[in-house]
Amino acid sequence: MGYATLLTLVRGMSGTEMSEPLLKVDDMSVSFKTDAGDVRAVSNVSFEISPGEVLAVVGESGSGKSVTALALMRLHPKNTETTGQVMFDGMNLLDLPEPQIRSIRGRDIAMIFQDPMTALNPVFSVGEQIVEAIRIHNDVSKADAWAKVVDLLQLVGVPEPKQRAAQYPHEYSGGMRQRAMIAMAICNDPKLLIADEPTTALDVTVQAQVMEVLHDVQEATGSAMMLITHDLGLVAGSADRVQVMYASRLMERGSTDEIFYESRNPYTRALLASIPDLESVKDKLDSIPGNPPSLLNPPSGCAFRPRCSMSVPQCAEAVPELVAFGGNHASRCHLATEIDITTGVNA
Repeated sequence: MGYATLLTLVRGMSGTEMSEPLLKVDDMSVSFKTDAGDVRAVSNVSFEISPGEVLAVVGESGSGKSVTALALMRLHPKNTETTGQVMFDGMNLLDLPEPQIRSIRGRDIAMIFQDPMTALNPVFSVGEQIVEAIRIHNDVSKADAWAKVVDLLQLVGVPEPKQRAAQYPHEYSGGMRQRAMIAMAICNDPKLLIADEPTTALDVTVQAQVMEVLHDVQEATGSAMMLITHDLGLVAGSADRVQVMYASRLMERGSTDEIFYESRNPYTRALLASIPDLESVKDKLDSIPGNPPSLLNPPSGCAFRPRCSMSVPQCAEAVPELVAFGGNHASRCHLATEIDITTGVNA
């Protein structure tokens, strides 16, 4: 089925480009209240995404990537406190009543969760689950919704979609489950698609296939995409812009080229240096020493200071501000202006 046919199955698009950002997050913080104290999982993060754009959010586990995405969807537990503004289509999502946010979730903003095996209900067929997602937001018959499911499964590359729609999640391979999750996410033509580690636990070949499906779907529907991953290799060929997070804070943001070739942040450069280089021979791979800090008791000053090879006394005294370098490129580092971008990440 061609993509023109897909567009007749989902909500119509205007075909015009928007000058304003689709999503604008301003000074958002997310804290979890626990018996041991408040855990600040996201600290004063600001970013925006425009229609048709791919924004990659990268960082180690625990950096706040998935928490940020779940905050946009309002899917955090009751012990969560979220502050700031999340403007989407002129509405602050953090202020909307629950019935209204439910009407947006799954229709205008959809999410592909990290583990499709736990995100899919094992007691219902894959087709039934996608049918439910369609009928919640659209007044269509079950037969019409089922026909749309078959077309969507075919679009995302599930073989024999008519038969597969009647099967259960455990009868799918890992790659096929991820494709089914993509079909469910796009079934209502969302304006914003959030993909949380969409290629985790998949082999390299299937990873490439899943990313190709995501970008084909995005091109067909015109949606914006927020790609959450720790795989910088995946980001290089997928994203328009990148933001790097560490210990709840935004460490650096910029275009993909700026992040990969003109990085002005020691953490970003350490991540890039840890990518294996097939053209060089080393006794052992580069790595970042130590572990990410506890968000319950973070270190003073810059959170990356205990692991940073460029650390100076000033780093322990205050949290660095985001330093702008023109356009959208900015870095949170006291030494950001002193980093020589011509030396490469392995300098």
